[in-house]
Amino acid sequence: MLKSKIRRWVRDRFSLESGRPSFSQEGEDLVLSEYFQGKLRGFYIDVGAHHPFRFSNTFKLYQQGWRGVNIDPLRGSKQLFDRARPKDINLELGISDIPGTLTYYEFNDPALNGFHEALSLERQKSTSYKILKTSQVPVRRLGEVLNDLGSTIPNEIEVLSVDAEGFDLAVLSSNDWQRFKPKVVIAELRKSSLDKIVEDPIFHFLKERGYRWFACTGRSCFFELK
Repeated sequence: MLKSKIRRWVRDRFSLESGRPSFSQEGEDLVLSEYFQGKLRGFYIDVGAHHPFRFSNTFKLYQQGWRGVNIDPLRGSKQLFDRARPKDINLELGISDIPGTLTYYEFNDPALNGFHEALSLERQKSTSYKILKTSQVPVRRLGEVLNDLGSTIPNEIEVLSVDAEGFDLAVLSSNDWQRFKPKVVIAELRKSSLDKIVEDPIFHFLKERGYRWFACTGRSCFFELK
């Protein structure tokens, strides 16, 4: 019953007939589909996955036969992902460069949830979105999480998608780039114009690890391994 409801919701809201062929917030999945055109199988890691298909950069790939790991700290997210995307590995935890516990800010729109205190407080002050509650959430380094998954992580990773609401650099810094080096990285760069992207710390972080920027959709920027 639940799966049939999900299929109807997806069909009605995101079908080509409705003019919404994309599940992502800003068409990120369309960029990925074009970049990996014709590739029927691949592996992704989605950090800050939020929801199985709402604002998802990887659900379109899942539909095409790709598989991967979805990570989000929101309580109950794993159960939702397990039902809607049972062929993926779904984890309910936070990711940061320093293991421990962080304050997690939960909004009336869970797409805005995150660990970034200043950004969360600014959003509550300057927009109609409100913080409903905060909680203490365990966080781990991404490299350690992937290492613990062992052989379920293939040697080749096509996509790392990070949407951590201002916490993207901490997530990227927590990866083991010697072992887990995806072909494409998506991250949010909160700069106001394209000419300022090169000033962003994320731009320099990925450049130092052999990546070059090749596309943007609003806030999300795409980097490919040279």
